[in-house]
Amino acid sequence: MKIVRYFTVVVLLTLVAVSASAQTKPAAPAAAPATQATVAVPDSKIAMIYSDAFLDPKTGIARFNSLLTTLNREFQPRQTELQNLQAKINTLTKEINDTQSVADPNTIRAKKDQLDQANTELKRKGEDAEAAYNKRRQDIFMPLQQDIGKALEAFAKARGITVIVDGSQVPVVYAAESIDITRAFINEFNSKNPATASVTTP
Repeated sequence: MKIVRYFTVVVLLTLVAVSASAQTKPAAPAAAPATQATVAVPDSKIAMIYSDAFLDPKTGIARFNSLLTTLNREFQPRQTELQNLQAKINTLTKEINDTQSVADPNTIRAKKDQLDQANTELKRKGEDAEAAYNKRRQDIFMPLQQDIGKALEAFAKARGITVIVDGSQVPVVYAAESIDITRAFINEFNSKNPATASVTTP
């Protein structure tokens, strides 16, 4: 059995159900009838999934890791440029610290100007690279996210599951391992969605 945070979900679902019932049902009359009407309660089957497992490089969703490799490869030139700039900054800083007491003041001043320029360039290019990376990551992973959502819905309907709780996102106290569908879903998704799916070039 797996100790997780299940109790809060049950309470939350109960509160939501009560709230929805209170909003949709009219207030009961002051005088209740002698007999109570029978209310149909829908059957429900709850399952747990842990979406963090999707990201595991060895046992997670294969397309995710393939897309991540593609994304990192696209941004490798920028990463190399930033690393080279950082190396230049480190070298200039060391030269200034090692020679400022003996070198010509004009030489030290020139190196400090170079250092300031390099720091400014690194900051600007780093911010630009981060913004571009985040946008490209969203563009690449949004279709996969949509595919996972559709596949998860189909997976649930095929097995009569009416509620799926993501234990990686929602606080839960306890859930039996028997209702954990994470591994079964990942295996099915990987079998139907090969990791070699193409990525649109920006």
